[in-house]
Amino acid sequence: MALLHRAELRPSKLDLLATWLPGRDWFAGTAGADVTRVGTYRFDDPAGEVGIETMLVRVGDGPVLQVPLTYRGAPLAGADRWLVGTTEHSVLGPRWVYDACGDPVYPPALAAALAGAGQAEEYFEVDGRREVRPPTMTVTVGRADGVEPPVVGAIREVVDGDRILIRTDPVELVVLRRPTPTDALSGAGLTGSWPGQETPLMLAYAVPR
Repeated sequence: MALLHRAELRPSKLDLLATWLPGRDWFAGTAGADVTRVGTYRFDDPAGEVGIETMLVRVGDGPVLQVPLTYRGAPLAGADRWLVGTTEHSVLGPRWVYDACGDPVYPPALAAALAGAGQAEEYFEVDGRREVRPPTMTVTVGRADGVEPPVVGAIREVVDGDRILIRTDPVELVVLRRPTPTDALSGAGLTGSWPGQETPLMLAYAVPR
């Protein structure tokens, strides 16, 4: 489960993305146009230290883009290539925001989701009570017949692009920057739907090596 805080971020996540997205090779949309949120989903960090949130956004009238993010309380060593920016969280203080595909906490979390965990339930603590926030989109896990749940090992390589490839010892994880209609699964896949997009689109999948 993902604990959320009723907080203000300066700059906001969307402001960070408005600056960062146009510099990506896979960017689609109008640079300088408003970034609007389509939906979000989260994974759990078992250690409870890193926030893992995937945002689906649209820039102007461009296509929906999928941007996995991680939120850290300190810089991640050797990850400058993946830094989206920094922001001030009114509850947690300074936060370093990374493209999650380059963050070592993300591949195991994605693999766990593909193995059946799915998305994390989001909640607030209100006067000692847990207040669940309804999801903004539906995430579903599927696997081809006979395919074992993916388990990641050491991360060997991360190749950025329209379909970002995360190579690990047992499996390759693929994250689609632009969600697409689902194909026949040969491994495990994660699909998503949201208001206005009732037909599920492929978000990510795993292929045994």
